Amino acid sequence: MGQSSDRALIERLRSRDAAAFDEIYARFNTRLFTFLIRLSRDRDRAQDLLEETWLRLVSHVDRLRDDTTLGPWLFTVARNLYLSECRARVLDQSDDELVSHAADGPSPYTQAAANESHHRLETALASLPLIYREVLLLVGVEGMSITQAAAVCDVSNDALRQRLSRGRAMLAERMNSTTLPHLQHREVIP
Repeated sequence: MGQSSDRALIERLRSRDAAAFDEIYARFNTRLFTFLIRLSRDRDRAQDLLEETWLRLVSHVDRLRDDTTLGPWLFTVARNLYLSECRARVLDQSDDELVSHAADGPSPYTQAAANESHHRLETALASLPLIYREVLLLVGVEGMSITQAAAVCDVSNDALRQRLSRGRAMLAERMNSTTLPHLQHREVIP
């Protein structure tokens, strides 16, 4: 779907056409939820952030510019909501609570991964710093262009390319590492 279809959907949404919202929801809901799970590594948090993302679309539809592309706009909102929530949590929690929360164990998404290589990829991806993880998810998983992903992350195209390159290198290094937590105590059969 192109920008012209986005414009038509936005116009329909502005005129309170419920079917337009349903189309946008069907097109992006699963992708946004997956993105938020992979960012937050917490299904409940991701669900809350997803609901807030959809509320923002409905409440801000009259303020959208005519040239708005829905995908990057929605992912920007979701990312910003996640970052705001992280900042609020840091202010609300003590250092001990943050450490214990980080050590709670693998996410439900990681536990559900049946395929070993998929599991290794998810574990390595989750271990990356947020600035690299989000870029890999936006470009590699969501298929956004450099320009779109740079707009979502609020950085220049060059900065995004640099993050993408570093993120890919870090991911490859971690995929090749034998120190991934779920592999440490596994018996190796020749």
